[in-house]
Amino acid sequence: MTQESQVPTPFAGVRVVELAQWVFVPAAGALLADWGADVIHVEPLDGDPYRGLVSLGIHEAGKDGINMAMEATNRNKRSIALDIRTERGMALLLELVDGADVFLTNFRPSALERRGLDPETLRARNPRLVYARGNGFGPNGPDRDRAGYDASAFWARGGLAHILTPPVLDHPIQQRGAFGDRSGGMAIAFGIASALFQRERTGEGTTVDVSLLATAMWILTSDLLSALQGGTPRAGFGGVVPNPLLTQYRTSDDRHISLVFLQPDRYWADFCRLLGRDELIDDPRFDNITSRGQNSAACVEIIQAEFSKRTYKEWCELLNQIDAPWAPVQAVEELLTDPQVVANGYISEVDTDGGPAFSLPSVPVQFDGHPAPLHRAPEHGEHTERVLLEMGYDWDAIGELQREGVIP
Repeated sequence: MTQESQVPTPFAGVRVVELAQWVFVPAAGALLADWGADVIHVEPLDGDPYRGLVSLGIHEAGKDGINMAMEATNRNKRSIALDIRTERGMALLLELVDGADVFLTNFRPSALERRGLDPETLRARNPRLVYARGNGFGPNGPDRDRAGYDASAFWARGGLAHILTPPVLDHPIQQRGAFGDRSGGMAIAFGIASALFQRERTGEGTTVDVSLLATAMWILTSDLLSALQGGTPRAGFGGVVPNPLLTQYRTSDDRHISLVFLQPDRYWADFCRLLGRDELIDDPRFDNITSRGQNSAACVEIIQAEFSKRTYKEWCELLNQIDAPWAPVQAVEELLTDPQVVANGYISEVDTDGGPAFSLPSVPVQFDGHPAPLHRAPEHGEHTERVLLEMGYDWDAIGELQREGVIP
């Protein structure tokens, strides 16, 4: 028995028809596919536009020309190319949905309604269908049909650009690629899992809605709690910190260490001994959380002076001697060889069917200590004929669909 065969597949037997493009919603499909769902990515005849960002220079191709962005969002899926603008193409899509457990889409509500792909119409055909949709701003309200990417609906309108931009800058900082998309994709996958669980109890499907705007607000819950109480929250940047043991310190080689002592009194004595500054333990300026807060600038100055005496590596080795929450401030490239990342399989090799080798970040959820096995993303329309054969079409019928331009 192979190791892969021992990995749980909680979504085995679940078929997902994914009429979606780009990242937000397809990321949710990838998470379901990682754990065994048969996710059929329905693409137009010219392909998911996300595939084209490499040729436009927006995404870099990996070694051997591999479209890494497309791989990350569509691993473990199958692809069918279908022109749903044609009558026969739409009929094929509806036939797929009739046999599906989940319909997953990021088309705008009005477009879905025009095409007869709204929840009520599809569930009239398939009462057990879980209907999941992700969009920019939510299914209701004046902006339900507004186009939205994560840089607009999540980062800009959702408050993150404002709250995370340092006050010394006069222009909002740019978000990282697909930051909101992948966060929202996790929420959609959770919603689908919940809906499937409910269906097992009731026998009926339901509709799952996730927006990028709502995802941003969930991530900013702590700041929204402040705003709800009349505050104007902003991310900390420089200035006096209320807890000198909850901030970052610069090492002698211009790296940083993040101390996260949320219970500073619990760690103060041990930390002072680690610094070789035992006299600070009972110093009335710093001997409890209140006094340290009142004398924060002086406390930070003393701690920073100590951090300036040692290198980043030396501080990592020293801080490992106490049982306290801290972390090195790492560059992304350092994650690739981080011992914890390696030990837990957070980056996994992809089964490429004999193609060029590469690795991808794994789904962050594991079962029984196993990361999900990863298989390469499908080529555009790679499984069109195979899926049609599974649906009962013979080669003559498939050839007719090709001649009519319904499939490539």
